Amino acid sequence: MAFTPLHDRVLVRRVESEEKTVGGLIIPDSAKEKPAEGEIVSCGEGARKDSGELIPMAVKPGQTVLFGKWSGTEVKVDGEDLLIMKESDILGIIS
Repeated sequence: MAFTPLHDRVLVRRVESEEKTVGGLIIPDSAKEKPAEGEIVSCGEGARKDSGELIPMAVKPGQTVLFGKWSGTEVKVDGEDLLIMKESDILGIIS
């Protein structure tokens, strides 16, 4: 990929949600909510303290994370729709 986020930002690929409910009903695209789960594609180097010391990132590429519903900025990189967000917008890592 030809894009690397700066500082404490991450590039995230949304994980698509299921198209059926548990009961077997098919959910139309217009009724689906955007998933709040994604995979880290790329990370910046981390934030800096006032002293200039680097605070390393807690996430790394390949991890699956949860983030807020309205988090991030949608961008298109290499023809793919991705999100750029700050590390602080990430709620947690899914093991």
